Amino acid sequence: MEIQKANPVPEPPRHQPELTGLPAPCRSARSYRQGGFTVVEARGALDLCTVPDLRTHTDAATAEPGAQALVDLRLVDFLDCSALGLLCRTRRRALEQGGHLVLVCAAPRHLRILEATALKQVFAPFGTVQEALDGRR
Repeated sequence: MEIQKANPVPEPPRHQPELTGLPAPCRSARSYRQGGFTVVEARGALDLCTVPDLRTHTDAATAEPGAQALVDLRLVDFLDCSALGLLCRTRRRALEQGGHLVLVCAAPRHLRILEATALKQVFAPFGTVQEALDGRR
């Protein structure tokens, strides 16, 4: 009886994905382009462990001069101070590049956190991505 070796490493795909300049999706975020914006859709818990993955996406979204970035928090279950710090950093990076950051946040618990930290006035969050893209509240 011959023992066959199992191949523990799957073969890489034979085709290359389209190069978009955006990071690959990860557990806590994905990025895409829509309506002139780079949209970073965050999800799950945004805390000290997951913020580094999200930072990869927000840094890519604000890397170009004049970048128009949108961070969507609608799928976020939890956020801590490290997530708030990243949002402030992302806004600063966008402004330094002559760009703009738009925030989408509809969950009352997250809006209360933004209010308590005086960041609600800074970010003036929209309720949906479409409202943010249209510039209407």
